[in-house]
Amino acid sequence: MRLKTSLLKEPKHKELVSCVGWTTADELYSCGEDHQILKWNLLTNEASLVVRLPEDIYPTDLHWFPKTVGGKKQTQADIFVLGSTDGKFHLVSKMGRIEKSVDAHKGAVLAGRWNYDGTALITAGEDGQIKIWSKSGMLRSTLASQGSPVYSVAWSPDSDRILYTSGRQLIIKPLQPSAKVIQWKAHDGLVLKVDWNSVNDLILSGGEDCKYKVWDSFGRLLHSSVSHDYPVTSLSWAPDGEVFAAGSFNTLRLCDKIGWSYALEKPNTGSVFSLAWSADGTQLAGACGNGHVIFAHVVEQHWEWKNFVITLTKRRTMEVRNVLNDAVDILEFRDRVIKASLAFDHLVVATSLQCYVYNSRNWNTPLIFDLKEGTVSLILQAENLTHCSTSLLSHPPVSSSSSSSLRHFLLVDGSGLYTFSYEGRLISSPKFPGMRADILNAQSVSLSNDTLAVRDKSDEKVILFFDVLTGKALGDGKPFTHKMEVVEIALDQCGPSTERKVALIDKNRDLYLTSVRHLGREPKVCKIGSMVHSMAWNNSANILCGIQDSQFTVWYHPSVVFTDKELLPKTLHIKDSSEFSRAPHILSYVGAKVTLRQGDGSLVYCSVPPFAAILHEYSTSARWEDALRLCRFAKDQSLWACLAGMAMANRELTTAEVAYAAIGELPRVQYINFIREQPSKESSLAHMLMFTGQVQEAESTLLQAGLIYQAIQVNIDLFNWERALELAVKHKTHVDTVLAYRERFLQKSGRKETNKRFLQYSEGVEVDWEKIQSKIEMELSEEREKAAGVSVRSSVASRR
Repeated sequence: MRLKTSLLKEPKHKELVSCVGWTTADELYSCGEDHQILKWNLLTNEASLVVRLPEDIYPTDLHWFPKTVGGKKQTQADIFVLGSTDGKFHLVSKMGRIEKSVDAHKGAVLAGRWNYDGTALITAGEDGQIKIWSKSGMLRSTLASQGSPVYSVAWSPDSDRILYTSGRQLIIKPLQPSAKVIQWKAHDGLVLKVDWNSVNDLILSGGEDCKYKVWDSFGRLLHSSVSHDYPVTSLSWAPDGEVFAAGSFNTLRLCDKIGWSYALEKPNTGSVFSLAWSADGTQLAGACGNGHVIFAHVVEQHWEWKNFVITLTKRRTMEVRNVLNDAVDILEFRDRVIKASLAFDHLVVATSLQCYVYNSRNWNTPLIFDLKEGTVSLILQAENLTHCSTSLLSHPPVSSSSSSSLRHFLLVDGSGLYTFSYEGRLISSPKFPGMRADILNAQSVSLSNDTLAVRDKSDEKVILFFDVLTGKALGDGKPFTHKMEVVEIALDQCGPSTERKVALIDKNRDLYLTSVRHLGREPKVCKIGSMVHSMAWNNSANILCGIQDSQFTVWYHPSVVFTDKELLPKTLHIKDSSEFSRAPHILSYVGAKVTLRQGDGSLVYCSVPPFAAILHEYSTSARWEDALRLCRFAKDQSLWACLAGMAMANRELTTAEVAYAAIGELPRVQYINFIREQPSKESSLAHMLMFTGQVQEAESTLLQAGLIYQAIQVNIDLFNWERALELAVKHKTHVDTVLAYRERFLQKSGRKETNKRFLQYSEGVEVDWEKIQSKIEMELSEEREKAAGVSVRSSVASRR
């Protein structure tokens, strides 16, 4: 990825250009110390004079009023705030008319910024004061007052905090008076510029120490650049938060969000005093010290999927290369490319006006449909298949056209979320209260073949789940609420919708797994890892990989935590991640290959043994003999542990017994034999549910089948004494049995009865062990006879 820059031969401004701002993706306004405001049309490459400002107005900063909020156009969108050295800020119309001038500061107004919805304006001055104004220019409050000039300010993503400079320090001040202020030393020289991105919640700063730095919203340093030759005079986040630009003297740099540099340009610009990205994030403009306005656009982006590598060579051109046969296809577009995604044998390209969908079998005839907005910020793809192919030795065949209509992808733009089929048909458009589609990213949204998951920005503990086909909230519409703020979410990609799982990383960097559909019950949330910094599901099997502390971990069968959580540590594949250099980030997990981005920006690849994915395929298709043969061939304990969990989840006791025996879990082998010896199917099912920890479901199964004693005995075995007595009293049977077992338990532990209920019933009930044993044996024999009668009747019916 790099910037392709362009400059006119002669500058249009006669003096230094101090600020620039985009009105649309193809129209820019620039202001300079020659008192001119120029309008640049990038379609015609022309610059025209909008207005010549009065001689006493020297512009310092420009910021346009937000055009849209939540997809709705603002009525006051055609004005911008212009700061000047005379201590005033001016509200200026698109035609150049000064609508209002306000005396704001003593000395120059150095910065002015609207909040995200345009309800407030903040200004910072040479007098060290920071003031908040209404959109009509009325003073609301003076937020801060200090001795040194404030060179730059930025709003937080929710517009509830302000970031500003104070000499060498950065300060985050909440708008609530009682809230805590965060302050830290950021640079060794004056801090000149700051920016705060609303999507990734990261902060940029640049200073006279010739460095730019990346911080999180708590003031923790994530990246510090090497020292440049000159002070960093301008910084700007791209709208989607994936990249940012930094400007210095004759220097323009494009960087990734974690700080490493994609490209360095050395244009003849003088100092770059201001940088601004267009709303679609494809174009960059800079205000230059020599009177020029520099324009740049991003090219040479890369996308990979299996044997295809796609490169954006020009704004409207892509190159597709098949690495198997070195075939090359050139894709031409009418408008410039904004976003693209390559996955599941399809390429989805969003331009400023249209969406193109290509099938990897035919690059010549894309499906094209129009877009409402040209500001697509995110594309996610999914594939809806009955089961995912896991053939890793050859490329899986492309699905038939009958199933392709069920495949879909998600487009996110400033106005909402939209799922489309690969035929271009709009499937659904999920909505929820307080939705801000403009700040969603790949960490806060996840798509599977039947479910859409979205982390709620208004409460980051909440995850909302939607049915892709209807766009409606799943279940009773009640969202899932985690105990802590969620940082990243990811839905698994395979299997039936009833077994859909979501993996989430919370603020403590703990990794959890929970079910998406839980049918009115409280969802079971299980922790499967800690200190996890990045994760990704496999595209063709429900295998999860992640960077966990100092190691690369693969959870071969994470769902085993719901079946037998003690098996989970035995199903892991672990590698030392030190070979991946500093702070690697997982980009994708396709087939047996994991793609990681290192802290310095380089790509590295890691292979994962293919056996677990093949085992998942055998389990899905109930090929248990093949699964056993695979495990015997591989001779890997983690595979045997996976097979044990898969077999128990599918109630395949014979396979589970062999798998548990192979990993030396003899108590579980004995319990499986005990399950087999149960007199009826209902008893066997209940004990299988007990095996997986579903005690209430096991009890309900027994009660529905009329097996009261078995339900009571389950609670006795688990020492749920009060529940056992409650069932016995309710059904008027086996009260003496519960009292007898309770008495024996207390005798062994050397304690006396203190429970009032047990004392009450023990007074009127005689405990006779012989009578109890005969009653139990009689009930069990009746259960066997009943089960045998059912099996005889079913076999006779089948013969008929």
